[in-house]
Amino acid sequence: MASAQPAAGATRASQGPAPAPANAPLLAVNNIEVIYNHVILVLKGVSLSVPEGGIVALLGANGAGKSTTLKAISNLLKAERGEVTKGSIEYRGERVDTLTPNDLVRRGVIQVMEGRHCFGHLTVEENLLTGAFTRADGLSATRADLDLVYSYFPRLKERRSSLAGYTSGGEQQMTAIGRALMSRPKMILLDEPSMGLAPQLVEEIFEIVARLNKQEGVSFLLAEQNTNMALRYAGYGYILENGRVVLDGSAGTLSQNEDVKEFYLGMGAGGRKSFREGKHYRRRKRWLA
Repeated sequence: MASAQPAAGATRASQGPAPAPANAPLLAVNNIEVIYNHVILVLKGVSLSVPEGGIVALLGANGAGKSTTLKAISNLLKAERGEVTKGSIEYRGERVDTLTPNDLVRRGVIQVMEGRHCFGHLTVEENLLTGAFTRADGLSATRADLDLVYSYFPRLKERRSSLAGYTSGGEQQMTAIGRALMSRPKMILLDEPSMGLAPQLVEEIFEIVARLNKQEGVSFLLAEQNTNMALRYAGYGYILENGRVVLDGSAGTLSQNEDVKEFYLGMGAGGRKSFREGKHYRRRKRWLA
């Protein structure tokens, strides 16, 4: 499990890129604002960072802005008539918010979309191979990475000839993550991996994420509503509400924070709270005061 706290974002002179300092984060999102359809303000001054080799959780309720943050980083907003209108996004100390999604994938950043977007008419193995479309290192290297994916997801090897559209939700999530691995990423933006999955499968997916982080050195920015599960595996977390970061800290600190425990984990000083008590507490959260 990664436990390093992200370092503060590196600043850079306006006259051309400079080498990033040794302690600079792998990814730095600096005070970004996102607007949809030229009028709808969705993100308001969001800043976060991900250290090299870290797992960072982006937490919050549905509609808080988690997916929009990931799409802003991966430059997928234009497909939904959204744009970053303020701030900057840096990867390895260089601005990347003007790159195309393809260019970003080639640099090692890839997003696994919410909802397990597989090509249903292709087999599992064909889906995995589409993840290598940006590579030019030959068939043998691609085959070696395919074997690596199967070593992490043995169930996919068993189902490799099956049409992805006829596999289970857990298998489709594994296929989506495996496809991302085929691009040889340095960072994966993982959006709601637990959505619609049974608890046992959720645990299996998170265990694989932890192994990929530790054994392959892949960094993760993980958007997740399952706060309890995310904080078990992340080293650091940010909580979004209404498009703003309202709280951040190490996973251990957030897990012990009374606001987080009561509203996001359903626990308080007196134990588990009812839904009605949780709604009342929401109106008096300290960051809304």
